[in-house]
Amino acid sequence: MADLFPAAAQVPLRKRPEPPLTRILFVFDCSKSMAGKWNSDKKINIARRFLAATVDSLAGLRHVEMALRVFGHQSPVPPQDCSDSRLEVPFGPNNAGAIKHKLSYLIPKGTTPIARSLALTEHDFPPCDNCRNVVVLITDGIEACDGDPCAVSQEMQKKGIILQPFVIGIGEDPQFRQTYHCVGRFYDAADEKEFSRVLKVVVRQALDRTTAQVNLLDSYGNPTETNVNMTFYDRLSGKVMANFYHTINNRGVPDTIYLDPLVTYRLVVHTLPPVTVDSVRVYPHKHTIIAVDAPQGVLRVVSASTAWKDRQVIVRRHGQGETVNVQNLNAKEKYLVGKYDLEVLVLPRMKVTVEVAQSTTTTVEIPEPGLINIFFPKEGYASLYLMQGREQEWVTNLRNDVVRQSVYLLPGDYIIVYRPKYSKSIEYTREKKFKVVSGQSQTIRFF
Repeated sequence: MADLFPAAAQVPLRKRPEPPLTRILFVFDCSKSMAGKWNSDKKINIARRFLAATVDSLAGLRHVEMALRVFGHQSPVPPQDCSDSRLEVPFGPNNAGAIKHKLSYLIPKGTTPIARSLALTEHDFPPCDNCRNVVVLITDGIEACDGDPCAVSQEMQKKGIILQPFVIGIGEDPQFRQTYHCVGRFYDAADEKEFSRVLKVVVRQALDRTTAQVNLLDSYGNPTETNVNMTFYDRLSGKVMANFYHTINNRGVPDTIYLDPLVTYRLVVHTLPPVTVDSVRVYPHKHTIIAVDAPQGVLRVVSASTAWKDRQVIVRRHGQGETVNVQNLNAKEKYLVGKYDLEVLVLPRMKVTVEVAQSTTTTVEIPEPGLINIFFPKEGYASLYLMQGREQEWVTNLRNDVVRQSVYLLPGDYIIVYRPKYSKSIEYTREKKFKVVSGQSQTIRFF
C-alpha cells in the first residue's frame, strides 16, 4: 500500500525547547564599611565565605552561568571615587574558581556607588536570545554618591536587560528597607546566620520556575474554555516571555504551565476580541491559578450559492468601529459572548447585528442572489444603486472599459445610471430600473 504521507511531507514534532540560561551577576560591596566587625568576624570575611560556598553550589548546574562585579575596592576614601566599580569576573562556563579567587583577595577601602554599579551591569550581560539575567546585590550600606538606585533598576528592567534584582542588606541599618524596596526584592540579613539563610533563599528563587494554570471561565464561572493562545509579556519591558496554547489536560483541568516568579506579567488571551489581564504575579513554590473571563460562542455566516463562495464577513463589536475579525463565508469562528455588527462583503453589502451566546452556534444565512447581465451600446461610466424607498444607496461602480458585464446581487429593487465615456453632453445620461429575484437571471440593455 502506498504511503499516504511521503517522507518529505512528514514533519517530526519538535523537542521541548531548551530552558533559558540563567545568568547570575553578583554585585559585591567592598566599601570601607565592610571591614567592620559583625558577629563572629569582619563583614567582608563572612560575606565572601558564604558567597564562595554559594558559587561552589552553582558551579555544576546546567543552564547556569555566574559573574562578579565589585565596587569600593579600588580607591580608598577619602577622597570619594564614585566610579569605583568593576566587572572582575565576566560570564562564562567553569568560572567558579575565578570568582572565589577574586573574592579571597578583596580588601575593603572605598565608597558605595550603588546606582552606578547597577547601571554598569547593562554591559556585563552579553547579548543572548534565551537568557534570564539576574542581579544579586550584596551590600552593608546605602547609596553614597549622587545616583538613584531605584530609577536605575526600573530603567534596566524596562529595557528588558535584567529581571527584578535581589538585594541582601548586611547588618541592621534601619534605612535599608526604605532605600531598597523599590530597587528589587529586598532581604534583611541582621546577623550572619540570617545572611546564610537569605543567600540560599535568593539563589533558589533566582533559579526557580513556578507552576500556574490559566482558567478560562465561561458565562457560568466554570473553566471550560480552551484551545486559544495566551501570550505572557513582561509588564515592565513589554518583552514576550512565553506563548502557551491553552489545553485541557487528561484530568479535565487546564494544563499546568511554568512561569518565572521574578516577572510581573501582562497576559493577553487571544480570543476574538482578545482579553487582557494587566498585572499577573506568580510566587515561588506556590501553584497560582489565573482566572480570566473568556466566555465564547460560535458564529457561522452561510450561503448555499457558489456565487459568494470566496466572500468574507467583517466582524465588529456592536456599536464600535474597530474590526475584530474578517471571517470567511461558510466558516465557523469563536467569539466572546455579546453583540456584533456584521458586514457581509456581497453586493450590496449586507449588514446585520447578531448575538453570540455561550457555547451555542449563531448562524446567519445569506439570501441566494440573482444574476443580471448588462449590455451597454458603448464603453461608459455607470453606477449601480439599491432603491431604499425614495433614496438611492450606492452599491458599486461598473467597469468602464467593457460593453457587457455580469453581476450577482441580493434580492431587491435597483437602478443603473449610465453615460457613454466619450460623450460631451450630460444629456446622454440614461437609467434603468429593475428588480432582482433570488435564483433568477435577467438582461438589462441600454439600447
